[in-house]
Amino acid sequence: MKTKAVRLYGTNDLRLEEFELPEIKDDEILAHVISDSICMSSHKAAIQGANHKRVPDNVAENPVIIGHEFCGEIVKVGAKWADKYHAGERFAIQPAMNYKGSLAAPGYSYQYIGGDATYVIIPHEVMETECLLNYKGDAFFYGSLAEPMSCIVGGYHANYHTTAGKYVHEMGIVEGGAVALLASAGPMGLGAIDYAIHCDRKPSLVVVTDIDTARLARAAQILTPEEAAKNGVRLVYVNTNECEGDPVEYLKSLNGGNGYNDVFVYAPVKPVVEMGDKLLGRDGCLNFFAGPTNTAFSAEFNFYNVHYSSTHICGTSGGNTDDMRESLRMMEAGAINPAAMITHIGGLNAVIDTTLNLPKIPGGKKLVYTNKDIPLTAIADFEELGKTDPFFADLAKIVGANNNLWCLEAEKYVLANAKDI
Repeated sequence: MKTKAVRLYGTNDLRLEEFELPEIKDDEILAHVISDSICMSSHKAAIQGANHKRVPDNVAENPVIIGHEFCGEIVKVGAKWADKYHAGERFAIQPAMNYKGSLAAPGYSYQYIGGDATYVIIPHEVMETECLLNYKGDAFFYGSLAEPMSCIVGGYHANYHTTAGKYVHEMGIVEGGAVALLASAGPMGLGAIDYAIHCDRKPSLVVVTDIDTARLARAAQILTPEEAAKNGVRLVYVNTNECEGDPVEYLKSLNGGNGYNDVFVYAPVKPVVEMGDKLLGRDGCLNFFAGPTNTAFSAEFNFYNVHYSSTHICGTSGGNTDDMRESLRMMEAGAINPAAMITHIGGLNAVIDTTLNLPKIPGGKKLVYTNKDIPLTAIADFEELGKTDPFFADLAKIVGANNNLWCLEAEKYVLANAKDI
């Protein structure tokens, strides 16, 4: 079977190619990819080439398919897995397999599997590590967002708190406690707010900060304080640039003058990290979520409070398979809606330029429908483009009726009407 895919050959060398896939072996699965969301990690792999820790040294001779946030349908199952997986089932993949200690992962390391392709062969190690996950949702794009959403879920699970008088840590945020989400009005921050107000282990207070009034207003429109209140959570949005006096004291005043149990930092900015430290209450946990590109990034931390108030810090890079399963379950049940992360759509033809230039493109997640030919387009531009293009005019009406968020109806329209690649 032929596939079309974007393959990495070396530093800044991505190529959209058509080639023949071999017949699957008894321990492999043939799959049809429908959607992939482009991750900054793919950009890093593309600009580093063989220097990236997950990219093979011989990538120039054996190019790999990029993309690791993908969703699709199983086409054919090898004999070994015939009792567990079946043709027609939808799937998502946890790329961080850790197979026998290896860093190899779909989207970085394999010739025949990656998200930016039409058809792929899923190798045996994905099934053996239970990283091929069944997805029962209606929209493929939710399956693509399960991996980034799992990173958020993992952050919440990674926080920990001490047990008085014992050398025992209790994992997770404090149930019924106070959470501060700093620099969190962006796409991943929206996912963090959504999860906080809809997860099983809810805080009683969530304070979201940013310095962009428009982003905060949009966040409050999508995830409203009224919706949070229905779930027993008080949700407050704050522009820290507009606080009268000390922002830290103002944020503490929202919690009765007390520090916060859990503080998440969603931007690798020194003053934001240091604000997070100052916001911690006794036994408070600061989660440094944002991954810096500067290997020497550092910030001051109050070690007097570490010693006498048991404040502490943690960080995560990605979620595990259980986190991804939780994300899929919550999306299938309609408990969370990470569609707010998506700001652009495109086709397989848009992958190369988007991946190489990702840091320069504003907005959130760039969602790709891998069997389609669509220029990378911001959802915010649909209405203007629709003045001359009926395709975008129709999409503008669809998303306009859904609070300008990507949705199942929009996906179905694209799959039925967009030009095939």
